[in-house]
Amino acid sequence: MNNLFANIPKQLDAEQFDALLATPDLKIERILSHGQVTPEGQWYDQAQYEWVLLLQGAARLQYQDGSEVSLNPGDWLNIPAHVRHRVSWTAEDQTSVWLAIFYS
Repeated sequence: MNNLFANIPKQLDAEQFDALLATPDLKIERILSHGQVTPEGQWYDQAQYEWVLLLQGAARLQYQDGSEVSLNPGDWLNIPAHVRHRVSWTAEDQTSVWLAIFYS
């Protein structure tokens, strides 16, 4: 038995990506953030779709077109393949726990 909220460090020097399941067509990972953001000018541009759910904390995602979406616990979104995006803010007073599913 595993738990998404187990083994969460109290401090993070960088975002932490934990692969939970990986096949050629599907990857599920837990992402932990504690004030980290994607470096300015860097964008995620994945070949797969990304379904992301914020389980704990607070965050904002920015798209290359300048639009931004705020996420609170329970909020999820589906990012189409090759839509450039970045994490523009995460809560500094708590760890944000994400569940990300990448699929073709």
